[in-house]
Amino acid sequence: MDNRNIPEDLQDQVNDVVSRLQSKHFFQSDWDIAACAIFFIFVGMILMLFILVLIRCCCCCCCDAEKPYRTKVGVENMALEP
Repeated sequence: MDNRNIPEDLQDQVNDVVSRLQSKHFFQSDWDIAACAIFFIFVGMILMLFILVLIRCCCCCCCDAEKPYRTKVGVENMALEP
């Protein structure tokens, strides 16, 4: 990579983005639309899982004191002892 081409490349990319925003034609092909949709679905799933983990943690912290602990039911099998 040549260091003097980096500012020109950045300027070209900025001009490309600005021209797309002005023309309201954000995507070049159907593949761009599909890739964008898949990306947003992925981000949405990550956010949803994060929210579910937060809900689970909050509910476990609040409800732990209220849960009755289970006691053993049945008879112990002494034949399984070594």
